[in-house]
Amino acid sequence: MSPDRTPPGRRFPRWVYDVGTEPDARFSLANERTFLAWARTGLALLAGGVALEALALPVEPGLRLAAAVVLVVLGTLAPAVAWWGWVSTERAMRRGDPLPAPVGFVLLVAGVGVAGVLVLVGLLRA
Repeated sequence: MSPDRTPPGRRFPRWVYDVGTEPDARFSLANERTFLAWARTGLALLAGGVALEALALPVEPGLRLAAAVVLVVLGTLAPAVAWWGWVSTERAMRRGDPLPAPVGFVLLVAGVGVAGVLVLVGLLRA
């Protein structure tokens, strides 16, 4: 083994990396990029939820608060969804299994849709 390679069993989390065989690095890196995209999405949702409530927007206060809470909750859940998706995809690739279905799309689409409707109704009522 060359000195620049991490020996097997020393990468974290071991319960992911100790499964199966090493997949093509391009696929693992694509999986990591997807994980980071979900993390960025979570950060954007948190920022949007905080900004919605912090800024004095012409939206009915109750609906604005509800939309902000929906966005903050989604932003809080997004990193967990990212982690779950990364782990399940990495393990499937290492075992040679079919890739799992995306887990967070329905949650993200429904949540952003609900927040959008709340803001729209709040704008129309203000």
